[in-house]
Amino acid sequence: MTPRALAIAQTELLILRRNRWLFMATLIMVLFALALTFAGSAPTGSLGVDMLTISVASMTTLSVYLAPLLGLMMSFDAISGDVDRGSLSLMLSYPPSRGEILLGKFLSHLAALSFAMIIGFGTAGALATWSGGAGSDSLLALARLIATSILLGAVFLALGYMVSAFAGSSTAAAGMSAALWLIFVVLFDLGLLGAVVMDQSGYFTQTIFPWVMVANPADAFRVWNVAASDAVALTSGMTGAASALPGWAAPVSLLLWPILGLALARIAFGRVEP
Repeated sequence: MTPRALAIAQTELLILRRNRWLFMATLIMVLFALALTFAGSAPTGSLGVDMLTISVASMTTLSVYLAPLLGLMMSFDAISGDVDRGSLSLMLSYPPSRGEILLGKFLSHLAALSFAMIIGFGTAGALATWSGGAGSDSLLALARLIATSILLGAVFLALGYMVSAFAGSSTAAAGMSAALWLIFVVLFDLGLLGAVVMDQSGYFTQTIFPWVMVANPADAFRVWNVAASDAVALTSGMTGAASALPGWAAPVSLLLWPILGLALARIAFGRVEP
């Protein structure tokens, strides 16, 4: 961490606040988290768990879709936008290196995303606790959900920078980001489901499928939250896949993805001509 990277992060945060990005991301998280919390509270009595546990399970599903989307929306024009505006050449004429510029942008966007996640899920969790009570396990599950959601968002921030550097223009980066979201969040699982159906509970389903699934950061996020809490697992359909993997598989996958994404983004950024 260098003072120059921190200075860039501070500048990027001011830009996010000026563009109302921080406000909009937080508002989106609060509204969706509250909606899912109270819409999903019906099974509380029949499952014998407190309302916060049901809320965490619902918000886990929400985060799989929203955390990658918010991450990509914040980062898709981080580099291509500077190229389009002509500000990249000016930025590169200053002392900060490309790595420091990328790190500064990442820190600012991650701070904004973390703020939105904490306020959104924290508000919904507090209201669920006040309405239906909460046990120690559900409170721990909520804290884990917030931490892993931030980590999942970090993955797609890094992948967004990579796309932004490869695309060359903001328009192309927006299209590539949408495709990336579809692949990781929707199409990957559909492809695995088709493979499982064709395999008919064979070797692929029993041995290879769980590892291929956890290689996807979105699915690693699901498995981590399900495997770590028996109460949340009651409301999830991924219990079988989670039990087929060692406990370290999902955390290692989700922790490695931001590092891999930033490394690829740095390589791509190095090839961008201002």
